[in-house]
Amino acid sequence: MKNIVYTSETNSTNSLMRQMVEADASLRELTLVYAGFQTSGRGQKGNLWQSERGKNICCSILLRPTSVPAAQQFVLSEAVSLGITDFLDRHHSGSLIKWPNDIYYGNHKVCGVLIENQIEGTSISFSIAGIGININQTHFPDDLPNPISLSHKTGIIYDLTALVPELRRDISARYRMLLTEAGRTLIHRDYLHRLYRFGVESTYYDAGGHFIGKIIDVEVSGRIVIADQMGKVRKYNFKEVSFVI
Repeated sequence: MKNIVYTSETNSTNSLMRQMVEADASLRELTLVYAGFQTSGRGQKGNLWQSERGKNICCSILLRPTSVPAAQQFVLSEAVSLGITDFLDRHHSGSLIKWPNDIYYGNHKVCGVLIENQIEGTSISFSIAGIGININQTHFPDDLPNPISLSHKTGIIYDLTALVPELRRDISARYRMLLTEAGRTLIHRDYLHRLYRFGVESTYYDAGGHFIGKIIDVEVSGRIVIADQMGKVRKYNFKEVSFVI
């Protein structure tokens, strides 16, 4: 497909996609690039994304959400995450979104997402959504705390070249929903419905120590909202609070 570009190896698909946009400012929206191997795959806040060569989906997709205000950019994360859960559930049901946009089966991480937005004034010029999904890998480095793959769940070895277009279609469907205000409302509703530990009393850890609370919302800015046992409402940006698993 002309909207899907494959490379056997790159440093990072997000970096490669940015180079492609810089080389061609008219590069079509929803173009997807995927790699057999990333030498420097990136996750949130500078974390590395480790993936065995040829076993998983490592890709980036170009979005041009000019109708989405920059102040509401977190809705992109919601839409992309939902597209991934739609994709995964077709093969094995039960995937959840761990705030802000990791994808889990139970307490195990199957996918990470890194979205990089190019902001111009109050608008988003373009976004690059980097996605790493564990598909066929069954052995992981010991320093990864809780990885799992789709193959772990199903026992099936998948053809990645068949899965990548399917993933692109699912993300595209969710992305088109967020281009209207009504669609963004539905996206947020579905995101909360899929959110790991939403409405369930659980243990968290912040700068003040451990506490018990339950997630009651995620703001349009991306801040998570947790009500503790004393009724206090706490709001956190990414990495200001940890889930205790």
